[in-house]
Amino acid sequence: MLKEKNILKPGTLITFYQKRYEEYLPYFTQENEIVYCNKVEGVLKKLGVFEYKPNDWRLFIDSCKRSLKCVTLQNGNTFGSIPLGHSITLKENYSEIKFVLEKISYYEHIWIICVDLKMVGFLLSLQCGFTKFPCFLCLWDSRATAKHWIKQD
Repeated sequence: MLKEKNILKPGTLITFYQKRYEEYLPYFTQENEIVYCNKVEGVLKKLGVFEYKPNDWRLFIDSCKRSLKCVTLQNGNTFGSIPLGHSITLKENYSEIKFVLEKISYYEHIWIICVDLKMVGFLLSLQCGFTKFPCFLCLWDSRATAKHWIKQD
């Protein structure tokens, strides 16, 4: 398109890298609503991490309205984040987060998990319902339990 509009100098070479992902396909699996890394150590070696120690990595889980994603972050930031799981249909709830953790083999690697407070509540299966600010120390500001805080004479 740039050549058609004569924006490039004559002799400029254009190269397309449309198939770079194919060398990483053996390390990932797609199952129903999630794409996940099935060989974490293999993909790390492919990316240049030749000595893998789970203690040197942490797992970051986050979601927004559009997707749920899991990536590993290296302590010290020598390497970039490495995607482990992605879904556009799974949401932040206990059963689906547990499903994702099983798929990415979390229980085999036992990374330190970095999440926001909302995700902490899901991971620890704490209170849900109408809580505006889920807190593991109290039930304050919860419409679901407000009647227990009212003193009756």
